[in-house]
Amino acid sequence: MSRVVPFRALLGSEWVKLRSLRSTWWCLAVYVDVAVGAGWLAAGTTHTAADAGTAMAAVLTGFGFAQPALLVLGVLAMSAEFGSGMALASFAAVPRRTRVLAAKTVVVALVSVLATAGAGLLCALAARTLVAVPGGVSFGTAAVLRPVAVQVAAATLVALLGLALGTLLRSTAGAVGAGLALVLVLPPSLALAGGHVGGRISQALPELRVGEQAFFSVPTGWTAGLLIAAGWAVVAWAAGAVLLERRDV
Repeated sequence: MSRVVPFRALLGSEWVKLRSLRSTWWCLAVYVDVAVGAGWLAAGTTHTAADAGTAMAAVLTGFGFAQPALLVLGVLAMSAEFGSGMALASFAAVPRRTRVLAAKTVVVALVSVLATAGAGLLCALAARTLVAVPGGVSFGTAAVLRPVAVQVAAATLVALLGLALGTLLRSTAGAVGAGLALVLVLPPSLALAGGHVGGRISQALPELRVGEQAFFSVPTGWTAGLLIAAGWAVVAWAAGAVLLERRDV
């Protein structure tokens, strides 16, 4: 009788796999550098803001350009394993393939949360240091913590959508292309095309967010935006899990 690999061991294995990929560190470096660099640049050119919320909206702008790097990281977490052939060994050790996918999901989510939270706080530091705001920018206030928390949630969902697409398509190029179309290309394109129908479709896509604001798209409230992104990620993840169990390696 084969011994079931504990989930904790699976988490350790998936973390080793992820950190062993050079692409992981390149994606994280690009993500943090673009988000934080653009945040400090925005703070340096904003000078003054009416309140802390306005200052935070300015310094988080870089996340709109940085989040595709997290999408790529999520895709590679799965597609690289199929490309290298390591999936054969992984699924031989863990025949229940959804357990491997679940472990990957936890690891990718934790990496995304930590990277985004760190970058968000560095952007908040830029607002506090360089932007003149009545009453200042305090890290302990809702005006700072809420947009950073929303950014963490939105960016993590983008990474998990990438993981789900990588599982569904097994192709790095195909999954990255599909993911970028969903989060970056189609929302603003449909919004700019105008019309009621185009705007509605744009709002139904998992658009990138900059704090509580939609990025280059038809505006949606942050709660609705996160729920839509979560819906796409969950449906894609579930479809990927079903196909992962049914397909040959």
